[in-house]
Amino acid sequence: MARSTQPVPARAEVVVVGGGVMGASAAFHLAEQGADVLLLEAGELARGSSGKPVGGVRAQFSDPANVDLGLRSLELYEDFARRPGAAIGLEQPGYLFALPTDADVALFAASVAMQNARGVDSRIVDVVEARRLNPYLDPSRYVAAAYAPRDGWARPAAVVEGYVRAAERLGAAVRTHAPMTAVEPVGERLEVTTTRGTTSAAALVVCAGAWSRAVGRMAGVELPVEPVKRQIAFTAPLDPAPPRIPFTIDFGTTYYLHNADDPRTLLLGASDPATPAGFDTAYDPSWEPFLRDVAGRATPALADVELTGGWAGLYEMTPDHDALIGEASAGSGRVLYACGFSGHGFLQAPAVGEALADLYAGLAGTPAARGVDVAAFDAGRFATHARRTEANII
Repeated sequence: MARSTQPVPARAEVVVVGGGVMGASAAFHLAEQGADVLLLEAGELARGSSGKPVGGVRAQFSDPANVDLGLRSLELYEDFARRPGAAIGLEQPGYLFALPTDADVALFAASVAMQNARGVDSRIVDVVEARRLNPYLDPSRYVAAAYAPRDGWARPAAVVEGYVRAAERLGAAVRTHAPMTAVEPVGERLEVTTTRGTTSAAALVVCAGAWSRAVGRMAGVELPVEPVKRQIAFTAPLDPAPPRIPFTIDFGTTYYLHNADDPRTLLLGASDPATPAGFDTAYDPSWEPFLRDVAGRATPALADVELTGGWAGLYEMTPDHDALIGEASAGSGRVLYACGFSGHGFLQAPAVGEALADLYAGLAGTPAARGVDVAAFDAGRFATHARRTEANII
């Protein structure tokens, strides 16, 4: 079936809005559960944040609910070749958080103890071990590091395509270039209007990433999500070629680096706090001096390395930089949402799709639930000023 040329079906049980990794995971898990699913994407699949070259996968968080989502997603990524059935380029050289201060070490030591209790193989390592894992690190900058060898990265576009193809095999309809333009309650259902026709649905699932606020408002749901541009750059081929290193993060600056597809190069990134909110995704070379500054503090040998351009994408930021997952109170139909992951959507997508299927089936919080309990991520927390406090933010 040509995804981009067909009108939408007149009826569907669940309409999922967003053809990135979160929407693709939701569509697959709902279809696997037996739901009649329509997946809508305004442009091409994986055109937003899920179009990035690689996506990190990890379970190293400071909050138990995020740890559970990360660990469950790792399990599902490791099983991806079997279910749903696709190669995703999963590599697991680990994640290394390099810690500049004693306070950072104390914070991560508490997190490691909690992670270990929940089944995560993480540990605090000294600077000598951190340098063995990543010889680019400046040993004079750090007190210690936190390391989890099971973590790593995969290819987001391959994950999206794998989930979508599997959802289609299970009967889901997929329409690209089909932006949703309106949602209206009709009896106990929702009339979902797109540029390719109108569908009557029992439920709507908002997984539109940085565009989720606007999509949610069409359905009468306030989802406090702002788009913020993030950039990465690639080095020119290095001589000697870089060793295989973990996905390494300087906790003091959010500067990070890891091996790129070309084994002679590295990928470098950092979150510039001065970047304004907005939908701009053009790579801006004027960001490179900022990157070189933070790289010089963490990895001096890379401060002046030749860069060959890069890539820009959007983080979907919430006020507390943590996800929104739940079901809104609505008069007609049902509106579920999974958005606002603030840079952690790819690594949590498999477990979130599973949790959304539980929510839709009324299994969340019961012994029959397959997935992680996501009650802590309900968007209603902002109405009561109950912000979340995840510390391991990149």
